[in-house]
Amino acid sequence: MSCRSRDTEDNCEGQSALKEELNRKIKEQKVVVDELSNLKKTRRVFIQQRNSNIFFLADRGQTLGSCKKQLDSMKKDLQEM
Repeated sequence: MSCRSRDTEDNCEGQSALKEELNRKIKEQKVVVDELSNLKKTRRVFIQQRNSNIFFLADRGQTLGSCKKQLDSMKKDLQEM
């Protein structure tokens, strides 16, 4: 898609910024998945409660699965842009 009119240019810049932000989040999520994948099975995993500084003990397998789903969802969103 080419940007020709002024409104379209603003829209393209906004969409480009969104893509960059989504790419950054995808990279972060890949690191999280890799770190969780390489942990020893005896290691503890904690997840942070939303909007809080409280961490709770979590199951490593469930956390890894959840992170993989989030990564897949972000990749799908990026492809749809």
